[in-house]
Amino acid sequence: MNGIINVYKEKDYTSFDVCALLRGILKTKKVGHTGTLDPNAEGVLPVCIGNATKLCDFFTDKEKEYVAEFELGKRTDTLDIWGEVLEKREPVVSVEELKNAILSFTGGYEQVPPMYSAKKVNGQKLYDMARDGKTIERKPVFVDIKEIGILDISYPKAKIRVRCGKGTYIRSLCEDIGKKCGELAYMTSLIRTRVSGFSIDSAVKLSDITRLRDEGRIEEYIMPVDDCFKEYPKLTVKPEFRKLIDNGNKLFYNMVDGDFSKENGTLVRIYNNDDIFTGIFVVNVIDKTLKPFKMFMGE
Repeated sequence: MNGIINVYKEKDYTSFDVCALLRGILKTKKVGHTGTLDPNAEGVLPVCIGNATKLCDFFTDKEKEYVAEFELGKRTDTLDIWGEVLEKREPVVSVEELKNAILSFTGGYEQVPPMYSAKKVNGQKLYDMARDGKTIERKPVFVDIKEIGILDISYPKAKIRVRCGKGTYIRSLCEDIGKKCGELAYMTSLIRTRVSGFSIDSAVKLSDITRLRDEGRIEEYIMPVDDCFKEYPKLTVKPEFRKLIDNGNKLFYNMVDGDFSKENGTLVRIYNNDDIFTGIFVVNVIDKTLKPFKMFMGE
């Protein structure tokens, strides 16, 4: 079994929990998630199965979308409702000023990663240090806030939708919105609604996956690996060169059928003569070859 399944991660499960449970449900060892979602968060968690586990890092750089709620008036050690309250202060900012502060983050900003996060500093995860009572200086990192919209304001609470690039901590964004308008703020809920082409509308819960397995319909919900690369040209190896592709060797232009750009560094999808996806290859114009970039054979 190879491919990607769009799991709806429920609250109180870690991303690791989801993978462990799926190994049992699907009776396969090779299962990996595509990016950690906090235990108290819920929503889209694409999970890779079989040879698709080679794609786990592929989704790290992909665009994500979240719906988050936050409240003014408190600051916690984890920046969310599940942490210890460190400070309280009655908010005084106006609704209009709050709206302006939220919208001002469109385009991105320099964000300091929270201490309670999986980010590593000198090989150690920040949350391990935080649990030991340590706080260290963290360098700000630019995060790309592609779009931020206001869904609701029920003062002192607000609900926002955020479309962002990699490495964005929504908890930190909520606190930073508060800081922008001179207030304390902490996140009260988080739902990830999209990761790249995976939407919450098509996400399935673990209980549904078990049912689909029992009904013999689970394959209907597993996206083939090559669907992730539809933007790349499809090439088919000629039958007489099948052995080369089976062994993961480079190919010369004349060994494949199909049109593709001869620009150096462009990527193509390679299939064998049985129309089975074998991998992504990169164009090398110097020796007129297609060299293996990421192979998906042998699983």
